[in-house]
Formats: sequence, structure tokens, C-alpha cells
Amino acid sequence: MRTFGKWLGRILLALAMAVIVIGVWKREQITRLFAVNSLFSEEKIVRNFSHMDAAFLSVPVSRGNGPTSELLYGPETELPDAVNSWISDRTVTGLVVLKDAKIVYENYFQGTTADDHRISWSVAKSYLSALVGILIAEGKIASLDDPVTEYAPLLKGGAYDGATLRNVLQMSSGVRFDEDYLDFNSDINRMGRVLALGGKMDDFAADLSERFIDPGQQWQYVSIDTHIVGMVVRGATGRNIADLLSEKIIAPMGLENAPYYLTDGVGTAFVLGGLNMTTRDYARFGQMFAQGGMWQGNQIVPADWVAASTTPSAPTSPDQSGYGYQWWIPAGAAPGEYMARGIYGQYIYIDTARNVVIATNAADRQFRARGVSEQNEAIFRLISSSL
Repeated sequence: MRTFGKWLGRILLALAMAVIVIGVWKREQITRLFAVNSLFSEEKIVRNFSHMDAAFLSVPVSRGNGPTSELLYGPETELPDAVNSWISDRTVTGLVVLKDAKIVYENYFQGTTADDHRISWSVAKSYLSALVGILIAEGKIASLDDPVTEYAPLLKGGAYDGATLRNVLQMSSGVRFDEDYLDFNSDINRMGRVLALGGKMDDFAADLSERFIDPGQQWQYVSIDTHIVGMVVRGATGRNIADLLSEKIIAPMGLENAPYYLTDGVGTAFVLGGLNMTTRDYARFGQMFAQGGMWQGNQIVPADWVAASTTPSAPTSPDQSGYGYQWWIPAGAAPGEYMARGIYGQYIYIDTARNVVIATNAADRQFRARGVSEQNEAIFRLISSSL
């Protein structure tokens, strides 16, 4: 019996040592996984959204060596009273309003500051769309109707085989993808764990095998479509997205601070939602689009792409908001009214006719509640019409 006890003790000691060794070896992955599991918790969400590089791998997006293009300040504006209630109700963390390319309102809440690099979530999709427009103008991508497999052969034989670049830009790939953030086992949350554990996003996308309809037939918002756009961009250029975005958009705009992208385990940028920058710099991008892709005399994004990408062209239902090439067009939008939108209350709203741009970041855990999106749009329109 004593021999058995010694034998059992040695086994338990060996198991304990193995757990310790695995814990040290995989410490970073385990730490990131725990961080992901509490990413949206009420007590941590505001801080997490300003420090996403603590939970995920990341890569800097160089702002270049040029001077900062200063945003001028216009006369300080008092916003309508309803905005104050909205800021509180929607857990807004930053709000920057531009009128005629000048800051007329800027404020930060929930303990955040102007220097916080806030997570874009799906606002990042509109940045990638702008990059596509530039590459088409340069001839790097021949046509929106090219099959995605022409540039990303890894997708052959999977759910995206047969889809075109236009299809994925319009969120009409027909690929089955569960985007329920509240379901632990949904595709979007499985994808989050791939990121946290250092997996490969390209492999995750290539492994998707089911479609609910043929490409181009129906609009359905599936964020993985944007990763496919990124695969096309990388395949067409042989370069990574962070460097391309820096060269083509970020450096020419002279941002105040260098942004960063979240990445997977091999350094591939999380283009569907992993861009992080200051609220003021989000507003800069919106102003550049409001000016037809022009920034301080430099045509950064082709004007025809600005117009095409922000026009509702996707096969949405009549009761849905319009969608272009990774840009949203609100129901009942006036000409030149559109927005980039991300979960938990991230927006760049553009009212071209009034030359108003609104950039806002938030940590709104009720962002999917009935009427919230419509309330946000109504507030943006109220602000714009009041200036």
C-alpha cells in the first residue's frame, strides 16, 4: 500500500509539473483567452476598448515621418440638450464634431481622453474599402467582378468559391456565418478565440464550407466577408494591410498618432474590426470622405470610388438600411449621407450636404437593443441640422 501511495504521489507530482510547464509555455495565449472572455464585461469594457493590444496581438500602422495635418477649431458649439442624455444612455466615450472641416465640439467621457486609441470594430471595414478603391485605380485589382479565388486561391473549394470581390464588399456572399455576439459557440466568437490563441484567420475563413444562398442574391451582414476582401488585397499586392494602409491613407493624411491593428498569430491584420486610433483621427478620415477623397490638396481616395462605395448598391430588403461597399446608408438618407458603423457604438457619420462629420466611440452594451441604432442616427441628424 505504501508503494502504491508513493507511485500515486509521483504521478500527481508529474501532472502538477506538466500543468505548470504548459501554463508557462502557453501563458500569453491563456492570458489573452481570459482577457477575451471578459472583454465586454460591464466593469472592464471601457478600459478594454482603449487597450485592445493588451488582449490581442497587434502591429503598428506607421503614420509616416511627415508633419501632422492640424485640424482647425471653429467656434465652440453647444449641442442640443438631447445629446447629453444620449451620451449617458449610450455610454459614449468620445465625441468629435466637425463643421466645414473644423472642430466645433470635442469631448471625452467615462475616464477616456483625446489620446486614447479606441477600437474601431466594424468602422475598420470602411478603411479597407477605401484601400480597395485606391488599388483598383492603380490597376492592382482588375475588376470588382473578379472571383475572390483569383487573388486568394486558398479559398478554392470552400464556401467562398464562386463569390466575387463585389459580393464580399456588399456583404452578399451567401456564406453561412453566425454573428451572434451573445452565443459563446457562434462563428464570430469562435473567430475571436482564433485571434486570442494565435491561430490563422485565413485558415478559419477557408474552412467555412456552407452557403445559405448563391453569391449576389441576398444581403446578409457577415463580418468574415471583410476578411476575404483583405485576402484579395494581400493577394493582389503581395503586401500586408498595415503597410498598405499606412502608405496609401494614414501617412498622406498626417494623423496625430500612429494607429495599430489587432492581428492573428501570423501577423495578418484583423481588417474586419481591429483598427485602433483616436476619435479625432477617425473624424479626419470622415472629413476626407466628405471632401470626395481629397485631403489638403491631395486626392487620397478616388472621387468616383467615394461616390460608388457610399451609394446603396447591395441587395438589401426594402425594410433594411442601405449598404454600399462596406459603408452604411441610413434609411431615408439624404444624398451624401452615410456612415461607418461598429458594434458597441462606434460611428463615423457624414452629412456631405452640410459638410458635417461626427466621429464617436462608445462602450454601449445595449447596442443591439430595439431602437438603439435608430436613436443614434436621429442624434447624428439632430446634431448636423443644429450646426
